[in-house]
Amino acid sequence: MAVSRNPSASLPAKRPGTPARGTARKDPGQRAAEIRAAARELALTEGLPAVTLRGVAARAGVTPGLVGHYVTGMDALVAEAFTAITGEELDEIRAQLEAHADPVERLRALIGTMLDDRRRDVTAVWVDAWSMGRRSELLAGAVRAQMDAWQEFAHSEIAAGIGAGRFSAPDPDAAAWQLIGMVDGLNAQALVRYRDSASRGWLLARALEGELGLTPGTLQD
Repeated sequence: MAVSRNPSASLPAKRPGTPARGTARKDPGQRAAEIRAAARELALTEGLPAVTLRGVAARAGVTPGLVGHYVTGMDALVAEAFTAITGEELDEIRAQLEAHADPVERLRALIGTMLDDRRRDVTAVWVDAWSMGRRSELLAGAVRAQMDAWQEFAHSEIAAGIGAGRFSAPDPDAAAWQLIGMVDGLNAQALVRYRDSASRGWLLARALEGELGLTPGTLQD
């Protein structure tokens, strides 16, 4: 019987996504950051349910045991990934609004940005979190905290408009919650292509115009 001259010919094939043996040691902080980044990427591309021990390990190119060594639990990692994604989005929108000084222009830009179809991956993460949070108090707490952060942001924009004499709202706190609630609902509908961004923007602008004492059409492009 002929003997193969290739010493690797008799070795079993490496399965896709299986970490290579002898993975180089890395600084613990760097490895933990890579694991968190892998969880975030999975959540955005495949949804929060994909953030599992094996899923994160395959994305990071390490063993499940190594992931388990660096995280306190998968519920905590899922909640952390959710917070990172939604927090980054809020920071990004804050930065985008800095280009506008007038409260009306800022609110118009805010509506367009929050309903942008290019943010559907983040919307899907929110929807996943609302569903999964029913069974995970860690995730539910993270969702509540981020909803509060968004409401505070919307409230500050509306309050600034009232202070500048551009808006007239008897209850800016309720107006902020109405804004956030409508954005959440309309974006969830967009995930199944129920309404296009133009019609969703029109509905939101029309409701806010009435809530803030603005002339109809003021917030519409």
